[in-house]
Amino acid sequence: MHIAIDARIINSSTGRYIERLLTYLERLNSPHEYSILVRANDVDYWKPKKANFKIVVADYHQYTLSEQIGFYVFLQRLAPDLVHFCMPQQPLLYHGLAITTVHDLNLLRITENEGMSLPVLKFKQAVFRQLLRTATKRSAYVITPTQYTKDDLRSFEPVAEKRVVVTHEAADLVSKKEELVERYKGKQFIIVVGRAEKYKNQEGAIEAHQILLQNHPDLHLVIVGKRDLTSRELEEWAHDKGYRQVDFFGFATDAQLAWLYNHCAAYVFPSFMEGFGLPALEAMRHGAPVISSNATCLPEVLGDAALYFDPANPVQMAQQIARVLNNANFRRKLIHKGTEQAGKYSWKRMAQQTLDVYDRALKKDF
Repeated sequence: MHIAIDARIINSSTGRYIERLLTYLERLNSPHEYSILVRANDVDYWKPKKANFKIVVADYHQYTLSEQIGFYVFLQRLAPDLVHFCMPQQPLLYHGLAITTVHDLNLLRITENEGMSLPVLKFKQAVFRQLLRTATKRSAYVITPTQYTKDDLRSFEPVAEKRVVVTHEAADLVSKKEELVERYKGKQFIIVVGRAEKYKNQEGAIEAHQILLQNHPDLHLVIVGKRDLTSRELEEWAHDKGYRQVDFFGFATDAQLAWLYNHCAAYVFPSFMEGFGLPALEAMRHGAPVISSNATCLPEVLGDAALYFDPANPVQMAQQIARVLNNANFRRKLIHKGTEQAGKYSWKRMAQQTLDVYDRALKKDF
């Protein structure tokens, strides 16, 4: 059979899921023919190794008329037996056999977004709401990364329980090689990884860090992630507050990130909402103790291998981080639990579960 995988967001944070899915699908020696649909700028981002996988340019941006009309016409001409839309953003007119991955419903809950006016955000949310409802109703199956997202989706749009399949993601070492980050050599630091979007709650992590400085005056907070408008505004806010030792590192290479994970005192995950929480598992794979928000899916994914706090309470966040900083034996136990927890997840298993969904859909078993 001919399966098209919509990988137009492969070069994004969510794209890690797509890249790993493709890599492990190849290793499963699936008999199907695969067309991997990417934007023109990403034709070399992932390179197939098997003859039954081929890259096809589908240069249609999300939330555009081009996506709704041009991408629809493109799919009609491609005529695959099945399309895997790796996000709800897809042509409303398309009625071919499809499955859809829904990573989370966060867009419906945020109240502001970087570089976007409130009316534009409201419009985008309205479009996403309609796309999500349509995709959920017409897809043979919907894939979610956690039980939390599955339950959240079914509360939003009632759909048969068996048609929503949970395929947990996993975490690899971000790099087997390290690149020394000289400025933190010999220093004690905690890290946060991700974009500075409001729901990621980096502001709360900064507040907690400033509380920690009272008893840990040499402790640095290293924020790793893209330097965009929101990140610069957050840095200006911290500067105006007179906050100390908050370092906006910006983009880190995989080798730099591996070094930061391997040498940090702790990894802090302060988010108000997540769909899976991949960076925390990556930190665990690298032997970092994880202190996490107790919101949404995070306790499901991290289990008893993380120390939890209320993300709306910076004092509690600081207290939990201090438990790790102040007790070396406790820190070692948390690291051990983290290594075991991260080992429970498998990209190969996720790819096999996804292939099973493909086969069930192709057999019209839904």
